Amino acid sequence: MSYAALFEDEDDIFGGSPKSKFMDVVFNANNDIVRQELENFIEKVAVMELMLEEHVGEDIDRAVDSYRATHLDDASTKAKSLYVELMGTVLSQSE
Repeated sequence: MSYAALFEDEDDIFGGSPKSKFMDVVFNANNDIVRQELENFIEKVAVMELMLEEHVGEDIDRAVDSYRATHLDDASTKAKSLYVELMGTVLSQSE
């Protein structure tokens, strides 16, 4: 899911950037929910790293840095989307 339209003015989204709002949610939401969602996220990253190792070899950091350098805007937009997505997941389970 892409949230690119939300990032046209980064400082105005919900009163701050996706990263700052994510941090607000993480530090104020139910601790058990946040822990579970962070565990799920780390497991997903672990699987993606294993998949990436199959395609680029053991030096994942160099491959990631190289890709980021040539796709900086896309990587930034994707990071913002992930902050919003994870924040939404945490908020939807709160209460």
